[in-house]
Amino acid sequence: MTIRVSINHRTRYKFDRPVSLSPHTVRLRPAPHSRTPIHSYSLKIKPEQHFINWQQDSFGNYLARLVFPEKCTEFEVDVEVVADMTVINPFDFFVEEYAEYFPFSYPKQLKKELLPYLEKESSKGKNCGTLFRKRMKEVNTKKQRINDFLVEINQQLQQEIGYLVRLEPGVQTPEETLESGQGSCRDSAWLLVQMLRHLGLAARFASGYLVQLKADEASLDGPSGAAEDFTDLHAWCEVFLPGAGWVGLDPTSGLFASEGHIPLACTPHPVSAAPIAGFTDKCEVEFDFSNTVTRVLEDPRVTKPYTEDQWQDILALGKSVDKEFEKNDVRLTMGGEPTFVSIDDMESTQWNTDALGDDKLSLAKTLLLRIRDRFAPNGLIHYGQGKWYPGEEIPRWALGVFWRKDGEPLWKKSSSLARIDTDYGHTIKDACRLSHAMCSLLDIPSIHCQPAYEDAFHYLQKDQSLPNNIDLLAQNVKSDLDRRRLAALIDRGVSVPTGLVIPIGRGDDKKQWKSSLWPMKRERIVLIPGDSPMGLRLPLNSLPLPATGEEELPIQRDPFAAREPLVKRTDIRFAGPIPTHSQLSAAEEAILSNKRIAEALKLEQEALEKEALKNDKKQAPAEVVRTAMCIEAREGRLHIFMPPLEYLEDYIVLVAAIEEAATKLSLPVIIEGYEPPKDPRLLKLLVTPDPGVIEVNVHPSNNWDELVETTTKLYEEARLSRLSTEKFMLDGRHTGTGGGNHITLGGATPEDSPLLRRPDLLRSFITYWQHHPSLSYLFSGMFLGPTSQAPRVDEGRDEMLYELEIAFSQMSEGEVEQPWLVDRLLRNLLIDITGNTHRSEFCIDKLYSPNSASGRLGILEFRGFEMPPHSRMALVQSLFIRTLLARFWKEPYKKPLVRWGTALHDRFMMPHHIWQDMKDVVNDLQDHGYPFELDWLAPFEEFRFPHYGRVKLDNVELELRWAIEPWHVLGEESSSFGTARYVDSSVERLQIKATGLTDGRYVLTCNGRRVPLRNTERHGEYVGAVRYRAWQPPSALHPLIAPHVPLIFDVIDTWNGKSMGGCSYHVSHPGGRSYDAFPVNSFEAEARRINRFEKLSHTQSHGEKIEPPLEEPTNEYPYTLDLRRPAYINK
Repeated sequence: MTIRVSINHRTRYKFDRPVSLSPHTVRLRPAPHSRTPIHSYSLKIKPEQHFINWQQDSFGNYLARLVFPEKCTEFEVDVEVVADMTVINPFDFFVEEYAEYFPFSYPKQLKKELLPYLEKESSKGKNCGTLFRKRMKEVNTKKQRINDFLVEINQQLQQEIGYLVRLEPGVQTPEETLESGQGSCRDSAWLLVQMLRHLGLAARFASGYLVQLKADEASLDGPSGAAEDFTDLHAWCEVFLPGAGWVGLDPTSGLFASEGHIPLACTPHPVSAAPIAGFTDKCEVEFDFSNTVTRVLEDPRVTKPYTEDQWQDILALGKSVDKEFEKNDVRLTMGGEPTFVSIDDMESTQWNTDALGDDKLSLAKTLLLRIRDRFAPNGLIHYGQGKWYPGEEIPRWALGVFWRKDGEPLWKKSSSLARIDTDYGHTIKDACRLSHAMCSLLDIPSIHCQPAYEDAFHYLQKDQSLPNNIDLLAQNVKSDLDRRRLAALIDRGVSVPTGLVIPIGRGDDKKQWKSSLWPMKRERIVLIPGDSPMGLRLPLNSLPLPATGEEELPIQRDPFAAREPLVKRTDIRFAGPIPTHSQLSAAEEAILSNKRIAEALKLEQEALEKEALKNDKKQAPAEVVRTAMCIEAREGRLHIFMPPLEYLEDYIVLVAAIEEAATKLSLPVIIEGYEPPKDPRLLKLLVTPDPGVIEVNVHPSNNWDELVETTTKLYEEARLSRLSTEKFMLDGRHTGTGGGNHITLGGATPEDSPLLRRPDLLRSFITYWQHHPSLSYLFSGMFLGPTSQAPRVDEGRDEMLYELEIAFSQMSEGEVEQPWLVDRLLRNLLIDITGNTHRSEFCIDKLYSPNSASGRLGILEFRGFEMPPHSRMALVQSLFIRTLLARFWKEPYKKPLVRWGTALHDRFMMPHHIWQDMKDVVNDLQDHGYPFELDWLAPFEEFRFPHYGRVKLDNVELELRWAIEPWHVLGEESSSFGTARYVDSSVERLQIKATGLTDGRYVLTCNGRRVPLRNTERHGEYVGAVRYRAWQPPSALHPLIAPHVPLIFDVIDTWNGKSMGGCSYHVSHPGGRSYDAFPVNSFEAEARRINRFEKLSHTQSHGEKIEPPLEEPTNEYPYTLDLRRPAYINK
């Protein structure tokens, strides 16, 4: 992801008369020790009549000595430096053990060699006077790590000394700089040099170019850097650390020197580092200079994947495809499930393996509120229960925003929705007032508002089972969940209700709502023990059983049923007004007394008996409404648990009544419980937890413009919520979030879904993906193969393709009238090797599943996509699928399936062959009239297959890239949590590409074994792969095989039996550094990857001819050298 820049620096002196120039010295060539790679350099001098002689001073800096034989009227120095802004981690260095802590002393010999850099200005003179001595006393000289000390003193000077542009020649003394409190970069640098020397550290003055490029994204923490690309002459300080060498400190910015600091001259004193030095005759001079930096080459990178021209072309194609959809009546909607991780924490279990975590919930709440404000200001925020997987102690949460598609408000006043992290001081009394007001609005008898209590006997019984020497309240109750619950119950009071239950259900034509009392044997509602919302702990099994034939069926509304327009919010009317304050107070006392409930039940029973005697029939049981709304004061907030409702119309009215009561009584509430029923007239966006990530279920977009707006806004709001799309391994490899970015296709309603109307579309997608493995592997995550989350149809059982062809033969072309057809044909084929229908590259669980109405939504889910790090990359993914669907709509793709065999996990694990296959896909789209460009996928190649390094050996060039290696799921083993199956990720694969090879002359080896190279379509270009053990875990497929690292690559010239050179690749830091933390961003990750590649350490011949190793027949894997497999097995 290199950015190549051109620095143009021009300095011009125009004289008022012809003058003689003395020999001049120009120090404007990057120094030999520059860590920034210099691609090219040019120096132009005017007048043209001059002589130039390149020299090096005693400090190793380049000098251009200029001699002018004739008088001239102008003198111009024009410099151009072309440099690669390859990321440099300024803290990636080692120090000798004795120098790890400050203060330290240099060894005698080293100190003698560093004498020029230890020379101090006298602290008794005017250069380093009273202010300097006072400042030196303030320096923290306590024992501390040398890195921490240098960071501290560097940042202190940046804060104390104001920066100014000073055009006067020379450098201020340290005393002058401290007295004025300001100075140029060279003044601050010289001050730091003297301070370090007075502390016993060797330091030197550095002059050079500073390049600052505009950041692709604004920083969330602190300044974002230069507003535009910028360069200028600059000065900084370098300190000598034994083991690390010279380390740059820039007191002007308070930062360490990195790739943007290009040294020109480093000397003990500033006078020896002047960029231009010389004399002229006496004259009048006009001085002019300019410094510009221009980007000449930009590799695609995750923070800026496309140029503006490319992006406009992408947008244009998206709109063109939309017009085609409209013309052909496709009716496509598109959604997704992007995932995010924390920007600030990549190491805790909640962002790696655990689904739940406190920080995850907090960030999800922040994102939820931002999403609501951006997408649905009049939407309803709902806190619900998510999935509950086996082995998890509690269910996952699901935070949702719901809003009406017709634009009508579902919830008008956001101030009436409570924040989940705020304590409002609400109690059971507030719950009583709110519930009574709602009963009045909904025409429900207030007597039906019934208090519910905790089961104190249950917890007392638990307490009795404790040892008799343990006092419950004297112990640390946090250590036991049941004891904690009992302590909270005692603290609140056993007689105080937890909340209120209002049985409620859909009524009839005469009355919208029906309700009833809940008769209980214990004469009051006693909740099931626990600390979940009370709506999840209702004693439903204690209610009277319904009469035979009157059992309630599961609430499921046919997704294909016709829907009428929803009632406008302003047209919703309530049965009664909000009660007065005195009425609410009276109701509060009546509810809390609980006596009237027993009396009402007794009167109801007597009425039923009279009715039975009057009709001379057997007494019929009273109708009991088994669904209920619960109102609970929990942690100072009012929570309303919504009941399950079949019709969206009812849910909207109930929500309106809640808002009316909450607003009038100034009691903000939290809505939880059951979500609104699934309905095409309602849009929703859910934020849920998954292992290691936060997942956002995005509402479907009807067209390309909506999709662009939704995706862009979501990425923006996630970032502002401190959620990221980037995650890294310790060695710097980019892994995405690890949670995927599943893409969903469907319709506005299930009957509109193009996948149900045209089953041949799914056949086209499956066949096309099967023909082009690059579609499965370019966009995927790190874990792939038959046991992954999204295996290909041909990665499982061998007979799967045979069975698929039979299923495809039963599909008709064009639109069909049987929406169930596609599910019946493919349900048992789009599965993983265990039969899991969810874990499939093409998941049809929500297409037309017979299990439930929620599975008959007409949605196809693409599960093989990893989370792209940039919103525009995500949109290109979506555009790619939309374009393919348009192509298949016009011309279904019906071809025989290909038996790839081992080539799937051999040839198509290599980025070169994946890219060649993707070229075929793009060419096919272009042949069908869609101008999709291959370059639009280049950021995915860089993201998926990071470049490790390149070395040029005469005419031969070697390039190393990461390649794919499927991970094996191992057999079951016992662990502290029971039985576990580990994933073996200890085997890795690299691709090596060689260009400029002469056929029959050169052999490429890795660790002494021949790499099987295959010729590409270019003459002299070959690619091969190496499979190797990277590390040795105790649980692995072959645990006895030791790591094969480092990998030493050699180009052997068979004509003379010598190694031309090569390169080496390390799995970890070649110096043995063990990283303590994950990379904080893509720049540090790139620096770690670069550090593991070296252009050194080829095999030495020791004067003898090197016999090239023999070719090893690899049979099943002809493109890959597997270092785990001994060479003799292949013979």
